[in-house]
Amino acid sequence: MSRLEIITPNRAQTTVEKLYRDLERRIIASPPNLCPVDLAASFLKICRAQTCGKCVPCRIGLAQLEHLLEDVLDQKATMETIDLIERTASIIVQSADCAIGYEAADMVLKGVRGFREDYVEHVVTGRCTCSLNQPVPCVALCPAGVDIPGYIALVHAGRYADAVQLIRKDNPFPTACAFVCEHPCEARCRRNMIDASINIRGIKRYAVDHAGKVSAPVCAPATGKQVAVIGAGPGGLSTAYYLSLMGHSVTVYEKQPHLGGMLRYGIPSYRLPRERLWDDIEAILSTGVQVKTGVNVGKDIEISDLTGTYDAVYIAIGAHSDRKIGIPGENSRGVLSAVDMLRAIGNNVKSGFAGKTVVVIGGGNVAMDAARSAVRLGAEKVAIVYRRREEDMTALPEEVQGAANEGCRILCLQAPSRIEATEDGDVAALWVRPQIIGNMDSAGRPKPVDADMDECRIPCDLIVSAIGQSVEYGPFAEYGVPVSRGSIIAQSCARVDNIPNLFAGGDCVSGPATVIKAVAAGKVAAANIDNFLGYHHEITTDVVIPPANMDDRTPCGRVNLTERESDERKNDFDLMESGMTDQEAAQESSRCLRCDHFGYGVFKGGRAYRW
Repeated sequence: MSRLEIITPNRAQTTVEKLYRDLERRIIASPPNLCPVDLAASFLKICRAQTCGKCVPCRIGLAQLEHLLEDVLDQKATMETIDLIERTASIIVQSADCAIGYEAADMVLKGVRGFREDYVEHVVTGRCTCSLNQPVPCVALCPAGVDIPGYIALVHAGRYADAVQLIRKDNPFPTACAFVCEHPCEARCRRNMIDASINIRGIKRYAVDHAGKVSAPVCAPATGKQVAVIGAGPGGLSTAYYLSLMGHSVTVYEKQPHLGGMLRYGIPSYRLPRERLWDDIEAILSTGVQVKTGVNVGKDIEISDLTGTYDAVYIAIGAHSDRKIGIPGENSRGVLSAVDMLRAIGNNVKSGFAGKTVVVIGGGNVAMDAARSAVRLGAEKVAIVYRRREEDMTALPEEVQGAANEGCRILCLQAPSRIEATEDGDVAALWVRPQIIGNMDSAGRPKPVDADMDECRIPCDLIVSAIGQSVEYGPFAEYGVPVSRGSIIAQSCARVDNIPNLFAGGDCVSGPATVIKAVAAGKVAAANIDNFLGYHHEITTDVVIPPANMDDRTPCGRVNLTERESDERKNDFDLMESGMTDQEAAQESSRCLRCDHFGYGVFKGGRAYRW
């Protein structure tokens, strides 16, 4: 008989591995507003099952923590129990022998400090605050609160115009978001418990592709109030749209010659065709919104003139300035910002890259847009330099992969140190210092540090900086608008404290963010400006949502959108992404679990047909 034999997983081990995968899917599908104390207790039980029990902190301490959490949930705890949980968890973190013990306790410690009010609510009232509101995950994670199950059901029923109309109740940019939204709504889709999240953006794309021209709703009677909006990006135009529907007279002031903000001047047309962007803008303007392009507020017209003339003013100037790299040589000829580069492309200036070697610095979506645009403008070689790892890039994974497929080199763990220039002052090379990944920073991302290696030289003709954007707040600060850390200060309701009729929101307040967050900020501003003007208009819709069907939801693969071949698409700025076929849209929309009906009852207070 052999002394050794090949070990193969037995039935129990195979089953346990399957249970692990099922649990992982359920954790991924965990929606917002679940009871955080209950979740902490459940996670702690899993952690306890992994311990070896050799050290006292794990064997006894974690068990005591579990009992204390159960006391909170069973209404047996007092306020002193919460302090005891914190002290016990802190001691285990400091004394446990291995990561299983101290990480389990640290999870509880972070929770009791991070959502202490939920512990207090359990002790004082015997319930959790989450019981007051059980939102549908996709709707809760959409910054604008779009009725996602509703429009998916409408697409499945073939009512595409109604789907667009329903989206516009909360988002006047259904077409733009169908092409470029980062789809945060998909992150906690409950369909993950069965197979994979629903392709929500793809379904929206199918709706706008097949809806035809959908007219905007009829505006409310004129109020006689006048509102000025500074900035014609997604946030400013969203505010203008909703205020115009409410019956207010709205005038938008835009510095650039065209409307759209970063949708036009920051996103290349191969991702968002200009004519499709105009579909949304045309619908917004059809409500009676007036626009004045080529007007630089603070230079061509004083801010005081606007606040003195209009009943309310909304600042939505975005973040359109570049951030300096901060290394020697960055003033050399051939160093440009991604913001300026993409803005020039938005104004149809597409020259200066043919045959050049281009280096793009950055790891976000803007960096990918700049690099992929450089390829389309005829650059011979394009490299993307990033100081962290590829998995740490803030760009969408599909954008990073798309850039690589189109021939861009991804050079990670390389920190720019200086720019070498010729005697004439032109860029000759970018010098980078190799990095090694280190400890986690405060945001939970591993921080790169200098490696014990020599600097590397990357020869190039052009360097594009895509390391961030800043706000041009100068004239507003001079007028008295409060500013801190490079952003305008405004309340969560968009009010600016020291100027009664002034509001601000979007990227100029939050810093550079996504399109849908700008839309959400515009929606909030419109509602609160309306209240400030003495009204309480509500944006409603009369679209009737199809009832949920009772069909079984069998496991089914997710339909992903396809793109033109990289060798073809990299030669032009034509749309690179293909939409769903009729068959794919029907199948994908049928995968929706209708969480607005099953599992969560209904939306809070019934379906939100109005704001």
